Amino acid sequence: MKRSREQAASELFAALYPRLAGWCRRLVDDDETAHEIASEAFTRLWSRWTSVSEPRAFLYVTAANLVRDHWRRLDRERRTVRRVGTEVAVRPHTEPSDPSVRMLVQALPERLRVPILLHYYADLPVREVSAVTGRKEGTIKADLHAARELLRAHLRRNLDHSR
Repeated sequence: MKRSREQAASELFAALYPRLAGWCRRLVDDDETAHEIASEAFTRLWSRWTSVSEPRAFLYVTAANLVRDHWRRLDRERRTVRRVGTEVAVRPHTEPSDPSVRMLVQALPERLRVPILLHYYADLPVREVSAVTGRKEGTIKADLHAARELLRAHLRRNLDHSR
């Protein structure tokens, strides 16, 4: 039994790790951090192996949470650097007049952010997002629509101010 469990986990790792790490890489803009997040997601899956019914969804939700924690940590570091008054400020790669979609997604309320990350970044269908979050498919669709509208409004506002 233990051998088949290890073999199943190994096969899952081989099948999903590259894509999960790539997804994380797009969200954090750093290879090392992306691999750390993907590895941690697999470690957490392994510790709950027998109780997880949807390993792929579990991995992406866990990775999304770890990415969110990473973004929050970066934001705290940036605020601390500014507060200390040092001239070396840590800034996102984009210019302030060019809004970063990643930062806009991060700013969404969790109720809207999680479905966006799972559906658009992890490529989970609405049905799976519904199963993972424990919310009805109609609610997920409504949340995706609301999130897109908020993102669209932010982008329009930022584009109007940059002219």
